[in-house]
Amino acid sequence: MVHAVKHSQVEVNGVRLHIAEQGEGPLVLLLHGFPESWYSWRHQFGPLAEAGYRVVAPDQRGYARSERPLDVGSYTLPHLVGDVVGLIEALGAEQAVVVGHDWGAPVAWISAMLRPDLVRAVAGLSVPPRLPAGIGPLAASRQVYGDGFYQNYFQQPGVADAELAQDPARTFRATLFGVSGDNPLQPSPWIIPEGSTLLDTLPEPKELPAWLTEEDIAAFVADYAGHGEHAFTGPLNWYRNIDRNQELMAAFRGLGITVPALYIVGDHDMVYALRGVDKLLAALPTIAPKLFRSVTLPGCGHWTQQERPAEVNAELLDFLAHLDAGH
Repeated sequence: MVHAVKHSQVEVNGVRLHIAEQGEGPLVLLLHGFPESWYSWRHQFGPLAEAGYRVVAPDQRGYARSERPLDVGSYTLPHLVGDVVGLIEALGAEQAVVVGHDWGAPVAWISAMLRPDLVRAVAGLSVPPRLPAGIGPLAASRQVYGDGFYQNYFQQPGVADAELAQDPARTFRATLFGVSGDNPLQPSPWIIPEGSTLLDTLPEPKELPAWLTEEDIAAFVADYAGHGEHAFTGPLNWYRNIDRNQELMAAFRGLGITVPALYIVGDHDMVYALRGVDKLLAALPTIAPKLFRSVTLPGCGHWTQQERPAEVNAELLDFLAHLDAGH
C-alpha cells in the first residue's frame, strides 16, 4: 500500500528545505523550476511511488515553504548542486535518480556532471544540458533579445520581486497559461518592452486550460503565503547569479554527463524556440553519451510534467525500468 504524500523539513547545508515525499524504494528526486514549488510534480508522485520508488520533491532554496537566504550570493549553482548532494545524504540514500524541470533541469544536469557517484541517472524536462554553467551569459541573451529579455529584466533589484508578489494568484494564472501550449502565441520567449512589466506581456486566460484548475492556483499561492513583497525574491536570485555561475563553473568546462540520461521537451515550449537550443539538442548524444531517449511532445508548452502528465510519467517509468534492468 502506498501512503499519501507526507511533508517535512530537512536542514541541508545550513538551509531549511521543505520536502514532499511518497513511497519506498530507490530514491527519485524531483526538482521544480521557476516560479513553482514541489506541487508542480503532483501528478508524478502516485505513479512513481506505486511503481516502487521513494519520490521526494523539495521546495528548492528560496522557494515556497523553504528557507530564503538573504544573501544573493547564496543562490549559485555550487550552492544548488550542494543542496542535491546534501538532500541525498540527509535522506539516507547512497544514490538518486535526479529529475529536473526548468531551473531544476540545469541543477539536475550539473549534479549528474559533478557527482556521478551520487546521481545514478538524470532526466531533464524543458531545458537541455548547457554545460558547465547551465544557462548562457547575460551579455549573450542581451545581444540576441535586447535588455527586455526576461533574464535581464529579472536583474533589477526589487522590480520583478514587487510585481510578482503583488497578486500571486494573478502571477501563477498568467505565467502558467502564458507559456503553456494552450496559449496560441507560444512558443515565444518572454521579452518585456521598456516601461512594461512581465505580467503586462502575459495574457490572463478567461478560462483555465484543462490541465490547470483553480485549486492548483490556490495550492501554489498557499505555498508562497506569508512572505509579502519578498515572496519571489529567492527564486529571482537564481537568475541574479547567471553571470557569477559562468565564473564559478569555468573549471569544469569540457566535462560531460556520464550517467544514463533522458530529455523531454514540448514543441510549444519557449525554451525550444530560443536561439541556439537546436544546436544543444543536436549535441545531446555527445554531451550525454548514455542518452536513453530524447522526446518531443507535440503541442506541449513549457510546463511539461503538468501539461502532459501521462506522457511524462510513461517516459519516466520506462527510463527507470531501463535502469533497474541493469542498463
